[in-house]
Amino acid sequence: MALNREEKITLLKIARAAIEAELKGEALRLPSISSPGLMEKRGAFVTLHKHGQLRGCIGNFVSQKPLFETVADMAISAAFNDPRFKPLEAKELSEIDIEISALTPLKPVSSVEEIEVGKHGIYIINGPYRGVLLPQVATEYGWDRYTFLDQTCLKAGMMPGCWKMPDTQILVFSAEVFGEKSEGLL
Repeated sequence: MALNREEKITLLKIARAAIEAELKGEALRLPSISSPGLMEKRGAFVTLHKHGQLRGCIGNFVSQKPLFETVADMAISAAFNDPRFKPLEAKELSEIDIEISALTPLKPVSSVEEIEVGKHGIYIINGPYRGVLLPQVATEYGWDRYTFLDQTCLKAGMMPGCWKMPDTQILVFSAEVFGEKSEGLL
């Protein structure tokens, strides 16, 4: 289900409010939501950028919560629990741009030829190794399908080409990606 502009803006405001509440040590007061698009149980990733550089990104593929609650949870996790970065500080908040990726369900592929760069994100699983790259990553870096697969292998902690191994599972998903800049909030 595609989100309209009002729903996107609501999600972005919820994400920022969640981070602000966490910084202040306050409970988040979520607005009353009736929109079917925001009530749908969907996975989501929240990505934070500071001056165009990644500052945090956390998400999940499935959720038992409505999308607006998932976004609030993932915003807090991206700001304070991404192990690649130190927790966000209050003085940084005004420099942060929030981007949300609302996901479609995961779908296994029978051939890597099914993967469409710019449309699909990739989730690779091999034993205990797991790696994911969102659809926009391949586009941002100008990768072709095979580079995208190799980079997802690296993200999973495996060698490039791991996607060719018979015990590697490849799943794809699409994402509706929007941010404060694209929606005119910054």
